[in-house]
Amino acid sequence: RFQAFVYFASVFQAISCGIHYLASVFMAVTPNFVCGIPGNVSSILFYNSSESSLEDIWTLWTSTENYIVVQLENGETWELNQCSRSKREVSSDLAYEYKGNKSVFSCSDGFLYDDTKWRSTVVTQWDLVCDREWLAKLIQPTFMLGVLIGAVIFGDIADRLGRQRVMWFTSAGQFVFGIAVAFTFEYYSFVIVRFLLAMVSSGYLVVAFVYVTEFVGIKARTWASMHVHAFFAVGIMVVALVGFLVRTWWVYQIFLSVATLPFVLCCWMLPETPFWLLSEERYEDAQKVINIMARWNKVSTPCKVSELCSVQQDDLVGGGTGDNDPSSAKKHNILDLFCNWHIARRTITVWLIWFTGSLGYYVFSLSSVNLGGSEYLNLFLIGAVELPCYIIACIGMDKLGRRNTLIPFLILSALICVLIMFIPQDFNILIILANMAGKFSIGVAFGLIYLYTAELYPTIVRSLAVGSGSMMCRVGSVVAPFCVYLRSVWIFMPLLLVGIMALLSGILTTMLPETLGKPLTNTLVEATEMGRNKKSCSGKTPPAHSGAALEKIEMFGQETISTEK
Repeated sequence: RFQAFVYFASVFQAISCGIHYLASVFMAVTPNFVCGIPGNVSSILFYNSSESSLEDIWTLWTSTENYIVVQLENGETWELNQCSRSKREVSSDLAYEYKGNKSVFSCSDGFLYDDTKWRSTVVTQWDLVCDREWLAKLIQPTFMLGVLIGAVIFGDIADRLGRQRVMWFTSAGQFVFGIAVAFTFEYYSFVIVRFLLAMVSSGYLVVAFVYVTEFVGIKARTWASMHVHAFFAVGIMVVALVGFLVRTWWVYQIFLSVATLPFVLCCWMLPETPFWLLSEERYEDAQKVINIMARWNKVSTPCKVSELCSVQQDDLVGGGTGDNDPSSAKKHNILDLFCNWHIARRTITVWLIWFTGSLGYYVFSLSSVNLGGSEYLNLFLIGAVELPCYIIACIGMDKLGRRNTLIPFLILSALICVLIMFIPQDFNILIILANMAGKFSIGVAFGLIYLYTAELYPTIVRSLAVGSGSMMCRVGSVVAPFCVYLRSVWIFMPLLLVGIMALLSGILTTMLPETLGKPLTNTLVEATEMGRNKKSCSGKTPPAHSGAALEKIEMFGQETISTEK
């Protein structure tokens, strides 16, 4: 009962993380637009259609190459393009086609936007079009850069100050910065506040994952840790729902940020984890938390911290020889991940999978609003399809193995990317279903790689391996928005890049060893042997460890399934 309360209270806030990660898909949308009109309009012409107001023209707008002809009350005739406007020298007849001389002017009177779908976005608020379009395209990449930095900073702070304090700070920060974004009335302050929001959102996601992992029992730990991703996906679905209901960007942002409030009001009730308290030698505080857990779970004889500590000391004295091992005294660095050809090849493959998983995840998510049909329904379905994919990932990696689950889903995602290219653009439903299948397959691979990485490397460099993989993952999330922008070059360019990366990753994964049922390795020699001879490790038992040390190793193997997407 206690673990269930802690788990659902903590992962509820992961919904808010999913919200803020994908909020920009509607907040920073660019509607149809033309140059502002330099005077009062008497007539409007678009091709052969003469309308009484500009609002009626937008329903006929089909291409960025279109232009609108307007006649002013003073008799002047202007052609309004997206990034320029032209004054006709001869204004006798109002006709769409004109072969005479024209004077070209810049859009000094601002722009006119199509507000039939979105009453206001950050693009229309600050005219982030034409020569300022690049500013709009930086909104999501700068947010993802904040995600990268926040994960590193708050992950370290959580190890120093505790999980509970960081969760308090980051959850409150999500609410404060989320509301503050809505009240920024200048582009650069908007980007800065969003950057801070990204840092605290990323920090919460990483720390909350470790927090729930340290409370959940061993039997349920894999499923519980994997399904933190599912709550993130619920956040994506909330974005679609709120975007459908609210069409003004700052009101939309406020509604999304309010989702954080319930947790902010009750997060002070959550205790610190006993694991962290024991690591800091705060034994009395750890005993208090254990006693609370015992009362909630109706356990009559809770364990005593003093007994645990005495057992650990006895095990260390009786079986601990690691202090004399010169390898344990050596400080390891990133170069140890390339110490020999087998480990180097493994590292390159793992890094590529991390990068591809993140790239594919965000390309499918961010591109969903451009698939045709209802962009709100598309994003909702892209989020909903994640919920079953993590169930499949858990079943697959426990029944078939990590590698045997990872390979087919990586290759499947590549094949789906190719398939989408051959679907006619008029078949909207088929395109949406194919994109959902692509998101499903890449989601399985993306969720699985966290645990697989921890099992592929020995204890002495496991932290480095997972940390470096997470960095490649975040690099992929920063690159993803730029990849989506390549649609302007060729509509299938993002899918082509994801497909190539996924196929290459799937092929290289065939050279990785299977880790299901294998003991965790402790030295680089053992890890290398696991790669050379798949049978050599299956019959071995790991070197002697204390009971506490084994528990820590197992805990680490589960904790490294970082939710930092």
